[in-house]
Amino acid sequence: MKRLKWPSWMPIDPYILLLLGTVGLAALLPARGTGADVASGASTAAIAFLFFLYGARLSTREALAGLKHWRLHATVLACTFVVFPLLGLAARGLEPVFLTHDLYIGLLFLTLVPSTIQSSIAFTSMARGNVPAAICAGSFSSLVGIVVTPLLAATLLGSTGGGFSLDSLLEIVLQLLVPFLAGQLLRRWIGTFVTRHKKVLGLVDRGSILLVVYTAFSEGMVEGIWHQVGPARLGGLLVVEGVLLAVMLALTWYGGKALGFDREDRITIQFAGSKKSLAAGLPMASVLFGAQASLAVLPLMLFHQMQLMVCAVIAKRRSQDPVTADPVVTGQDAGGPSRVTAGTATCHR
Repeated sequence: MKRLKWPSWMPIDPYILLLLGTVGLAALLPARGTGADVASGASTAAIAFLFFLYGARLSTREALAGLKHWRLHATVLACTFVVFPLLGLAARGLEPVFLTHDLYIGLLFLTLVPSTIQSSIAFTSMARGNVPAAICAGSFSSLVGIVVTPLLAATLLGSTGGGFSLDSLLEIVLQLLVPFLAGQLLRRWIGTFVTRHKKVLGLVDRGSILLVVYTAFSEGMVEGIWHQVGPARLGGLLVVEGVLLAVMLALTWYGGKALGFDREDRITIQFAGSKKSLAAGLPMASVLFGAQASLAVLPLMLFHQMQLMVCAVIAKRRSQDPVTADPVVTGQDAGGPSRVTAGTATCHR
């Protein structure tokens, strides 16, 4: 039998349908009592295992080499943890006309979350950008976000942020950073195995996120918080997020050009600097917001779907661009070594 393939003309990732189906399942059959405790423990373990795999996949040598291309990574981090939050703060003026207070808090939280890893790499590769730099940019963003996102949440969300404390920061570090470092330490022995079975382990990635989504939305259903969101509010949220994504896509592309980056690096900056991670955002929201996590992550889930659809279209168009020879960028100008050939590309080039 032939495998059914998702139509290439349809920009919706089938995984998005699985996410929506998981939300529907949580609405119809939410986990309660002992089942909720089991689902919560399983989701915590799944996310920890996910970040363990991230650590096992990333070459320590490439990560250290990537630091030499510091201007690109500093630009991505600035977009993720400075420009995004500033736009989130600016959106406060839309409350309460377009957004309820709770939806605005969720929108602001979304702007604090680190960038993605896998989708940034996939879109950068499709658009013929700097793939090694995308690997490092996404990984660096996730690591920095483990500490920076909770601190930004404590500063910008205050008491409405779900009760940030040093205990919550420690819980996030234990759930995300410690498994990542464990993966790095064990990479010498399991790195080849993880690389060889990356397709199978990719199912673990997506399955982990689905489990966390089910757990968070089940808790929201049990707490009865969904009556706070109506169709008009959801429509307003989608419009706001569409504008937010468009602004970031424009800033990362044209800002990269103004900073003197070549086409390959600008592609990396655009895809790594304009997206937000569900894998990192969901467990952080569960810790920071507790029972309100399902409403807090709703803007992140919608933005995640939107960014995948839009970036898929952009990446496909970029792949059809005629590639012209860019002038060689010197190490002094680019913040790192000069261009090397594809066969010897490392994380910085």
